[in-house]
Amino acid sequence: MVTRHTAALAALLLLGAAPLAQAADKPTDPQIAHIAYTAGVIDVEAAKQAIKKSKTKEVVDFANDMVRDHEAVNAQALELVKKLKVTPEDNATSQALTKAAAEERAKLAKLDGAAFDKAYVDNEIAYHKQVDGALETLSIPSASNAELKSLLQTGLKIFRGHEQHAEHVAGMLK
Repeated sequence: MVTRHTAALAALLLLGAAPLAQAADKPTDPQIAHIAYTAGVIDVEAAKQAIKKSKTKEVVDFANDMVRDHEAVNAQALELVKKLKVTPEDNATSQALTKAAAEERAKLAKLDGAAFDKAYVDNEIAYHKQVDGALETLSIPSASNAELKSLLQTGLKIFRGHEQHAEHVAGMLK
């Protein structure tokens, strides 16, 4: 099944598959900050769509958790970049994520009821697996600022919980 964000996450994974030993291939802290923030915004937008479209309590509750948690992490990220006087840097990965997310929201907009719920939750599982993997293998090891690295590690713990929560909700939808 083609999942939400597949093209964008493929780009993110390709970036993550590059040898970390080559410093030129590693994203900079400003790029990492932009990618992480963009990924959070994307999940908030998807969750808000689910809150509007779904009539299933478990799906709406999960989506509300996504909004709360991703907005909180993004607020912390914005505070950190202000404190560090770093300007997040737009980049090809952030742009690919944004483009793919818009396309997937359009696809989800055409679905209703159980079909929407299943597609949304399945895509949340896939999205969190991919983002968790990119955080673990690329963003965290590439971050040079200790505070940014710590925020990413905290985010990874939260997002792993999201993945488990999504899997639980998916099991309830069967």
